[in-house]
Amino acid sequence: MKKASYEQPLCSLPTKALLIVLSGPSGAGKDALLARMKESGYPLEYITTVTTRAQRPGEQDNVDYHFTSAEKFQEMVKNNELLEWANVYGNWYGVPKKPVKQALEQGKDTIVKVDTQGVATIKKILPEAIFILVVPPSKEELVTRLKERRTESPPDLSLRMKAVGAEIKQLPLFDYIVVNRQDKIDTAISDVKAIITAEKCRVRAREIIL
Repeated sequence: MKKASYEQPLCSLPTKALLIVLSGPSGAGKDALLARMKESGYPLEYITTVTTRAQRPGEQDNVDYHFTSAEKFQEMVKNNELLEWANVYGNWYGVPKKPVKQALEQGKDTIVKVDTQGVATIKKILPEAIFILVVPPSKEELVTRLKERRTESPPDLSLRMKAVGAEIKQLPLFDYIVVNRQDKIDTAISDVKAIITAEKCRVRAREIIL
């Protein structure tokens, strides 16, 4: 199937490269949303997260995540190779700094996926980034999604559900919220695209300097 062709949303005003930070509770559908946008050919630089967690069935190394060892991850931290990093549910996750910096310098709008700890970190160093929180329509649907994907043990599932309340309390860190409803991911994607279009039309353009 031929990929859809998109043009970067532009207004008549001069625009600068955007850094979009996507976050949300485990099970909110962040990975599926990004995968669908990427498959459609929507013009963004999609940054792949580094993680020490085990690779799940169907995931591809260097596509879904850069899977690495805890030792290698700590070496990246020591060498200042990560924009942000955090321990989430017992595993390390981090955003590689170099591809983000290169994309922004080349004028490419860039999107990264982080947990709420990562949002707080990036907010301090790059306050002009765009922060989007992706959530399901209800806590009940979130529980259903986590159970259906069958990637967490009962203790892990309980831990993730306990974290949801704390994650939602971080709402003031975000600029926008997108509700990702079951079987309506295209609506959520349209909302993200609308946010990007609106940001491109700002009178005062955001300026991201990394």
